[in-house]
Amino acid sequence: MSKATIADIAREAGVSVTTVSRFINGNYRKMSPATRLRIQATVNRLDYTPRASARQLRRGQSMIVGVIVGDISNVFSSLLFKGIYNVLQPSGYDIMLMNSNNSVDQEKDEIERLLSQQVDGLIIQPNACYFEAYKSISTAHLPLVMVDRLTGDQPHQISQVASDNFDSCFSLGSKLLSGPYRKVVVLSRVLSQVSAQTIRAEGFERASQALKKKYVRIEMGDHDGSWLSKQIRKEIADMAEDGSTGKTLLVSLMGPLLFETLASLRELGLVFPRDLGLVSFDDWDWSQYVENGIYLLEQDPKAMGEQAASNLCLQMKEAKAGRDPYGVSKSYSLPVKNVPAPSV
Repeated sequence: MSKATIADIAREAGVSVTTVSRFINGNYRKMSPATRLRIQATVNRLDYTPRASARQLRRGQSMIVGVIVGDISNVFSSLLFKGIYNVLQPSGYDIMLMNSNNSVDQEKDEIERLLSQQVDGLIIQPNACYFEAYKSISTAHLPLVMVDRLTGDQPHQISQVASDNFDSCFSLGSKLLSGPYRKVVVLSRVLSQVSAQTIRAEGFERASQALKKKYVRIEMGDHDGSWLSKQIRKEIADMAEDGSTGKTLLVSLMGPLLFETLASLRELGLVFPRDLGLVSFDDWDWSQYVENGIYLLEQDPKAMGEQAASNLCLQMKEAKAGRDPYGVSKSYSLPVKNVPAPSV
């Protein structure tokens, strides 16, 4: 007969996995005596034994941290995880890495799985617009850090680590649109409910509004390269038809989109910086070999991961001591580096 799991306990006791996890970890706040007795009786009846070693149980920790990224195939996620690993592994933690595939439903399932493993803390690159999707974690006062993407109503006591997306894009947009550019076209591919690309787009939009320049956002979605080529051709043609002087600034808001952008420009016979300017977020060191290089806005996902893991360690230390882990929560905004190149 297979051993009972935390999910079995939750089902039999008629409570959530989160509630059982809180019970097992001795977190009884906001838990009624009746609920505690029902869970304890179920644990006894099913002969449930947590999957941690005796030493870990004595320490009150599983020494496991859960990490959920949006797209494990993206280089950004690999570098983010490397930063997390660099901090947690030397500290003695094992890491359970999950890929949500930019799906809110899949992310929800993975959170439940990680809670069932009694993880000591979570680092999440969120997919949901609203923090309600993560409220079960904060209700249990489980150490938590959100990275890269930010939910709109995230409580101030929850740690977050992100790049300085808005200010970096507003600053560069203001600088370039003060010169020969009369229009900025930003390219995005938003795959989840919440995305750092949205904040970047807002930075360029605000800069264009302040300088009274034209702003267009092209959302790729599931469209292919041929569709993108048509959109770029249209925006270039519109500038010529309305008699506008000056050039168009084309901005790729994420590294993977830069490949498709370059393919479209080649198909259209457009050369930068002669016909238009080109800027991109991230390239992981390869765009320097295209023409004479592409102007980049470069974030540091490895540093982001290290910062997230460092704060999580502080929270887990507080939790182990019986204190509120959110007392050491903090918001971090990491700088975005400008890497100039003659593509503008």
